[in-house]
Amino acid sequence: METTAAKHSFLSNILVRLFSFAVLIFAARFAYIITVCGGSCYSTDFCFLSDNLHPNPKLRADLSYDAGDPFSGKNWRRSVEYYAAIFHDLVAEGSLSLNSRALCIDTPSGEEVLALKEVGVVDSIGIFKKPSPPLIVQGNGRRHPFPGESFDFEFSGRGSLEQSWRPSEFAAEICRTLRPGGLLVVHTAARDAYSFHSFLELFKCCDLIRSREINGVDSSSLILEILLKKKKSPKFPSLENSTLNGSTVNKCSVHGYKRELVKNAEKLIMEEPLKPWITLKRNVKNIKYLSSMIDISFKNRYVYIDVGARSYGSSIGSWFKKQYPKQNRTFEVYAIEADKTFHEEYRTKKGVTLLPYAAWVRNETLFFEITRDPSQKIMMRGKGMGRISSVQTSSSHMGDMDKIQGFDFANWLKSVVGYSDFVVMKMDVEGTEFHLIPRLIQTGAICLIDELFLECHYDRWQRCCPGQRSPKYQKTYSECLDLFTSLRNSGVLVHQWWKPIVH
Repeated sequence: METTAAKHSFLSNILVRLFSFAVLIFAARFAYIITVCGGSCYSTDFCFLSDNLHPNPKLRADLSYDAGDPFSGKNWRRSVEYYAAIFHDLVAEGSLSLNSRALCIDTPSGEEVLALKEVGVVDSIGIFKKPSPPLIVQGNGRRHPFPGESFDFEFSGRGSLEQSWRPSEFAAEICRTLRPGGLLVVHTAARDAYSFHSFLELFKCCDLIRSREINGVDSSSLILEILLKKKKSPKFPSLENSTLNGSTVNKCSVHGYKRELVKNAEKLIMEEPLKPWITLKRNVKNIKYLSSMIDISFKNRYVYIDVGARSYGSSIGSWFKKQYPKQNRTFEVYAIEADKTFHEEYRTKKGVTLLPYAAWVRNETLFFEITRDPSQKIMMRGKGMGRISSVQTSSSHMGDMDKIQGFDFANWLKSVVGYSDFVVMKMDVEGTEFHLIPRLIQTGAICLIDELFLECHYDRWQRCCPGQRSPKYQKTYSECLDLFTSLRNSGVLVHQWWKPIVH
């Protein structure tokens, strides 16, 4: 009995000593984390091993800044040192003060925040959708959990701005929480002139200080670092207004970087095509779409306007939805079509807003000529409208069925989209383009259109009747070519567009 008791006492003593040793190691490790690192491994769970000095594992899927395993202590620390070098340079050049209150936007694991603290900007905090105290509190790029003008310095990295579905809201929130005179640094992939100016358009509250290309965290890629300063008394100038013949005219000028893009467009077809419906099929393959040449990430909204849409399948469903390169962006679609024949099918088309009117230069009643089949000499509805004119007297036309409502298209366009939106337009208005285009230029609305696909109507050769030209339009191909040329010379990216003649 005594031998058994002795063995039990011996085992108990060993277990007590092992437990005491484990408690001592745990306490020492805890003291190290608190005194040296300032928190529990910057995680909601206590970390015991040094390799786990990264944020909550649930946030791992949100990180993509490093190759291999980006969550090891070595890689995480390397990222901290990278941002520390960035912030040290800003301190050295006087762009960042050690007394600044700093905010890092959409930082999943807080490397940027820790880097600021190590540089000496101790009053720093980060925001992310999942908090990871003490470095990160809950928030996001479009909603900062702070009152206005709270920070002297704000930083946005990891491409979070271009990944935002509402970059204008992202920018507006920075403008709200940044103090006048405060500095903003953004790391982004914006490199082409179009995307860079689109970026600057978002931050009207700020002045550009500089931009430069620097190495990314892994040194294998270049990123653009943009430094902005918030205006002390921000004023947002509107378009310059003047009056011409009693009507208001908004002057606008196409930026030089847009003119450079026009130079890269496909060449205009200088010789009149004998079979334009075949030329269209060939020309579509040659078209250099704007969104294949530039980055559209920094645009606020993405809008496609089909002027003279006809049926949904005419161009929206058959061409724009399937062929236009959208860079994974969702476009708002407007279909402008006055012919009632096509209205019913749009009721079932989600994401398409129908305007059952005719695009025109004024708000007034119009009439249209019914399309006639040249071979059968009969009137046909649903085949596209003919020429439209303003109504003078109701007795001079064929009846109420031929009357439609026209609206001031240029003013409507200016009320629906802005310079921060990406606007693609297709225009097929049965000859009215010779009225609408000058109106768009006169009002300055032309500058709101990023890319225009224009069908110009002229007395072209008829598909039904070889050797005969269409009597429907009075313009010549030469006059259409002059219209395209003048638009491109003005910096408007316009493409020639045809549709088949239906018979």
